[in-house]
Amino acid sequence: MALPSTVYKANIELANVDRGIYENLQATVAQHPSETGERLVARLLAWAIFSEPELSFTRGLSATEEPDIWVKGGDGRVLLWVEVGLPDAERIVKASRHAGRVALLASGRTLATWNQQQLPKLDKVTNLTVVTVDQALIMTLAEQLDRAINWSVTITEGMLYLAVGATTYQTAIEVRAGALY
Repeated sequence: MALPSTVYKANIELANVDRGIYENLQATVAQHPSETGERLVARLLAWAIFSEPELSFTRGLSATEEPDIWVKGGDGRVLLWVEVGLPDAERIVKASRHAGRVALLASGRTLATWNQQQLPKLDKVTNLTVVTVDQALIMTLAEQLDRAINWSVTITEGMLYLAVGATTYQTAIEVRAGALY
């Protein structure tokens, strides 16, 4: 018998000062049995960093032809394709051909190796943004995951401030390719 997904209720009070976005983001997010807490945290951070109207989670790891998060137009075209983790450059290049914009929150324990091996292959992709945040922050947040996730996220001048209860964390949003917005 297959293990069921773990369901989280996410509530993120978002203030993206750089883009003038002030919203309360709410979603029910399923964590696939093979998905780590770190990857779930990265998906939530990407949801906040690249937030825009109609941005929604996809079916996740079980849908290999979909990104982690996307915006689809009324005609079914993908306007924004958002990935997290360390995908092969081929996957990102393919996505760039089928989506208006592609964004990647590159995260994972082998990020340095990925930067050397995969990032150079993405140089010519013009509709791509690749960002990173502190991997230690992702790991810390993963250790604290609760089924009811309540974060307050402020993004300003390339910095992300995240409050969980009485504790506030901060990290730079480092742009590795393209432009953040």
